Amino acid sequence: SPDVTGPSCPTESLVLQLLAQVLLEGDTVTLRCRGWQDATVTGVWSYHADKDLGTPLCETNLSLSPLQLHHNGCFHCRGWVSSGTSPCWEKSVPVTVTVTVYGDCE
Repeated sequence: SPDVTGPSCPTESLVLQLLAQVLLEGDTVTLRCRGWQDATVTGVWSYHADKDLGTPLCETNLSLSPLQLHHNGCFHCRGWVSSGTSPCWEKSVPVTVTVTVYGDCE
């Protein structure tokens, strides 16, 4: 409804979620590739800075552990999305990962 306020819903049928807000070096971080409105997603491929991270995942989660500085940058996923309409190959909008490093305490 145009009278409703708040964040708009994504129009993409594939979304990459970053399940953490503060990203510290050494942590475990999970990126979740999921279909909009819980559409089924299969054959998920993950990318970092447009570089393929390997074979398709059976799961829709990508774990970065331990988180390191080289994980900084944009990630996106691609997958086969099956929803009420005909299935199709989709690409998510990129998500930026920024790793924070804290120095030694004096």
